[in-house]
Amino acid sequence: MRLGTPENREHPVAAELSAVVADEESCRPLHARSTVYQGRIWNVVSDTFSLSADSAPLTRDYIDHPGAVAVVVLNEQNQVLLLRQYRHPVHMNLWEIPAGLLDIEGEDFVVGAARELAEEADLVAGQWHVLTDFFNSPGSSSEAIRIYLARQITEVPEDLRHVRTEEEAEIKFAWVDLEEAAAGVLEGRIHNPSAVVGILAAAQAVRTGFSTLRPGNAPWPEHPSQR
Repeated sequence: MRLGTPENREHPVAAELSAVVADEESCRPLHARSTVYQGRIWNVVSDTFSLSADSAPLTRDYIDHPGAVAVVVLNEQNQVLLLRQYRHPVHMNLWEIPAGLLDIEGEDFVVGAARELAEEADLVAGQWHVLTDFFNSPGSSSEAIRIYLARQITEVPEDLRHVRTEEEAEIKFAWVDLEEAAAGVLEGRIHNPSAVVGILAAAQAVRTGFSTLRPGNAPWPEHPSQR
């Protein structure tokens, strides 16, 4: 008996998949929730829940995170702005894109992104689109991240610039050709998750002429605050 090749043998669950693959919300019975650690920025919570009404309870601990935004900045030469910043948990200087926490209650997401862009890079963008949304580590954290594409860049006047302190005081900047940055991701030279996702998403967006991007004020129903 000859086995079929991967080209002509259908996967047994293929018929169950819809034409469009998309993540979806799935609410499970929650029995209890408690805070097991309260930190400076985020907490660790413990949830006891069931996968179904008649299944045994499970307990999972995870980081309860306010979420974050990040910004891929492209100039007219199709260069992306990268920031080098020290990250203590991994003891490395990482090349990143501007990013920050959504830790101001009620702040609009794109307003938060514009604030982070001004504070970290002294820049203002005249055009905003959503590049992509992702969960940073869904097995251990509720952190949801939205990455924006910012274009039509101008500088913040020097007398209005944010004073960067602590690790941010060491930030260095580099404008890098987008294709070179994408190569850096694939070659393992760039490790920050927002930079990895954002650079590859921007490279794809350029190839499609930015035609499929969502507007900067697009809804973000996956963010915990919107559920």
